[in-house]
Amino acid sequence: MEHKNGLEDCYVIKDHKRLRCGYTTGSCAAAASKAAAWMLLTGRTAEEAALMTPKGILLHLLVEDGQIHRGADGHPEEALCAVRKDGGDDPDATHGALIYARVRKAREKDVTIDGGKGVGRVTRPGLNQPVGFAAINEVPRSMIRKAVEEVCGECGYDGGISVEISVPEGEEIARKTFNPRLGIEGGISILGTSGIVMPMSEEALIASIRAEMSMLSAAGAEYLVITPGNYGETFSRQMHGLDLTCEMKCSNYVGETVDMAEELGVRGILFIAHIGKFIKVSGGIMNTHSRNADSRAELMAAAALRSGADRETAVRILASNTTEEALDVLAECGGELYDSTMEEICRRAKFYLDARCRGSMEMGVILFSSVRGKLGETENVPELINLINTQTERIKK
Repeated sequence: MEHKNGLEDCYVIKDHKRLRCGYTTGSCAAAASKAAAWMLLTGRTAEEAALMTPKGILLHLLVEDGQIHRGADGHPEEALCAVRKDGGDDPDATHGALIYARVRKAREKDVTIDGGKGVGRVTRPGLNQPVGFAAINEVPRSMIRKAVEEVCGECGYDGGISVEISVPEGEEIARKTFNPRLGIEGGISILGTSGIVMPMSEEALIASIRAEMSMLSAAGAEYLVITPGNYGETFSRQMHGLDLTCEMKCSNYVGETVDMAEELGVRGILFIAHIGKFIKVSGGIMNTHSRNADSRAELMAAAALRSGADRETAVRILASNTTEEALDVLAECGGELYDSTMEEICRRAKFYLDARCRGSMEMGVILFSSVRGKLGETENVPELINLINTQTERIKK
């Protein structure tokens, strides 16, 4: 008989496809803790655990590798079991991993929670947990505590319980996540705010961006270097005279990133971006994913016209398939038009970034091309670079 986990009717429609939802590592840890606590207090093995998630969806999760370790008197001393992570149709590095809970009785009348093998440790301030703590976030901790307390109540036990969460594959999986960059060492984080994984979740990626920015801010960073992706990161590393200690990525979420920075009190951002991404920002498009907007050729043509291009050049730019091809058209027209168009794009991008943060931060932009290298920059870039480098010297002292 097929096992039902409670998510049969939980899905999202994306690009005309029905995508299955999953459950978080936090739900796995809480369900495994609940099952292990029941095994410890009853001396019987558990086959599944029922867990009500913060989203209000009741899960029935299979328990794997259940073990009861008994003392010389035959009474259970500890119980261990696992729940396998199912990320649904979300491309999740933790999908299929076993999340273990080891539960013991404790002297203190409380539920204490820690991480074991494969669960990361926080090494830098600014994250969800204090430095030195296991990277088990606040909501999963609350879920674990509630699940264990529920079992204790059912079994009439009013003593303390210690819970250790471990992930045997955690260290290997963590290399595929943001954790090493965030200063979480030794494994993955136990995460989740709703208990449910929504496929292709933008919320999870934005949360990762926020976590990294919070960590940099807590370290004393007031000025940041931000690149949309790997191209920008690679180009920035080729720049001489720019310290990248306070550098991070924002993916397509330019607007959300600016909002986060304003909230955290950041004083300035230097964006280093490929023309294919930031040509969109020059038109006020703050999410640069192609499914939200394109208009690259139209915006390139508009910038060229503002800079003195004739109708024929604008039409050729409009017919281009890529920004690199549009740059070729501009280059054929001579250096003056080419340079002034790049200056116009930088100015317009800064205008919309300033509008997004309502002038609360200093915004600078460096544009580059994978073929042609640096294309242009806003006038305030040298000053921003000086502030960034001076800040790094202060932070490192």
